[in-house]
Amino acid sequence: MWGIEHYWLFILSSILLNITPGSDTIYILSRSMFQGKQAGLMSVYGIISGSLVHTLLAGLGLSLILMQSALAFNLVKWIGAGYLIWMGIRALMARQEEGEALKHVEQRPLRKIYLQGMLTNVLNPKVALFYLAFIPQFVSPAQHMGPIPFLLLGLTFSTTGLIWCILLVLFSSKMSGRLQSSRASRYLNRVTGGIFVLLGLNLLRTSRHVSS
Repeated sequence: MWGIEHYWLFILSSILLNITPGSDTIYILSRSMFQGKQAGLMSVYGIISGSLVHTLLAGLGLSLILMQSALAFNLVKWIGAGYLIWMGIRALMARQEEGEALKHVEQRPLRKIYLQGMLTNVLNPKVALFYLAFIPQFVSPAQHMGPIPFLLLGLTFSTTGLIWCILLVLFSSKMSGRLQSSRASRYLNRVTGGIFVLLGLNLLRTSRHVSS
């Protein structure tokens, strides 16, 4: 549908990725706990705005690749599947990092909080690389809808992220303790890592079948 393959799997992967603690999680919780829920929400809106920018850039750029060559598009899928496997292995081997504890943050105007969240996301090359590697895995090489499937997938990822981040803000005091728990972090990393490795291997197999 709409040139998208395995949409349910994309939603599941997006949810797992969003709930796995990372720098965005720490930023949102820090703002929420030390400057209030309004500041936390502004940090969420900034991060999601950056996510939408990546969605637009990836959608337009990758759709052009598909229009030029199905072989080139499959090549992007193979590289992206390898990247997902690498991310999965890293998650499986990850340890609790000492520097991820919540720290007190200085008070800032809401507009600056929003801009900081957006710019940090937009200018992060790891986020851009993730979009370029992750989204094409769920787009059919034979689709003829241009950027539409890329944009729909990007909006889906941003929507799941928005819902989770708002929950972080609303329940920041309870979430912070659980998400910083070494046991919870290990569990989430293992689940996410395992799914990403299996997803990457499956997509490598699927891509080879399509290109033959």
